[in-house]
Amino acid sequence: MDLIYGSVSIPFKKVFAILSGADVKNSWNYIILNFRLPKALTAIIVGAGLSVTGLMMQTLFRNPLAGPYVLGISSGASLGVALMVMASAIMPVAFGAISAFLGSWALVVSAVVGASVVFMLVALASIRISDSVSLLIIGIMFGSITGAVVNILQYFSAPEQIQSFIVWTFGSLAGVTWNEMQVMAPIVFCGLIIAFFLIKPLDALLLGENYARGVGISVNRTRIAVIISTALIAGTLTAFTGPIAFVGVAVPHIARSIFRTASHKVLMPAVILIGAAIMLACDIISQIPGNQNTLPINSVTALFGGPVVIWVIMRSRNVKASFAG
Repeated sequence: MDLIYGSVSIPFKKVFAILSGADVKNSWNYIILNFRLPKALTAIIVGAGLSVTGLMMQTLFRNPLAGPYVLGISSGASLGVALMVMASAIMPVAFGAISAFLGSWALVVSAVVGASVVFMLVALASIRISDSVSLLIIGIMFGSITGAVVNILQYFSAPEQIQSFIVWTFGSLAGVTWNEMQVMAPIVFCGLIIAFFLIKPLDALLLGENYARGVGISVNRTRIAVIISTALIAGTLTAFTGPIAFVGVAVPHIARSIFRTASHKVLMPAVILIGAAIMLACDIISQIPGNQNTLPINSVTALFGGPVVIWVIMRSRNVKASFAG
């Protein structure tokens, strides 16, 4: 469905023929292979990746409202992009030269650098701090600090620069090319592999850190592995698509409500499938079939998913019940 609809409607038979390698109208062939197919694959990767990181964060912090961006990694990526886009007003020579050297990869590289810096700070904090709640607070503080720096940059920037940054914060699935996909997909896949190896430790953490230690699970090692997996997935996706809200927080609750279990052996593949399906649905809605305009994907995910989260929580009577499944 995501390959059929858009500003140009292409029949399903023609889409299937293009994917099969048949000789079809050149313009349709270009639209499917160079625009809609990478966008659909990006939606699948984003939905699956953010949903898995949200599930891990909720288990690690035992907080049903935790999401993939709770450690400030997304804020670090936003700071990197803000520096690249808006700091040129303060240091035009330095950032202008960097932007010219990186070309089309400028925003991606700056987001990766920003996310990596925050990740390293959080990782160092996780080594020194044994309490997950304290680590959560530190992640929130990192996010607040980077947000403050971004606000300062906006204050001194020109309207055009502010507009460019705001457009990036809307999130977009359409900007990932095949060359960028070759970088994004393997990194996210590595993060997902780490997540699947953490299924048993995460199940143990559901019963508390003391229980996990009692059955031989290293809580500190598990925490660091979860942070690394989240940084790889959320940091990379934010760099290539911008910050995309709602999915990581809501999808784990939807999966728990459907499968009535808290076991990560079931939930991990479930959130991948549900997250991918929801992102594809949101992408279809954002295109407003038959219209030239495209809605910001962040707005669609919030409008589509907010009521779902409210329904899940109301159905479970309280947030804790929704979290425990």
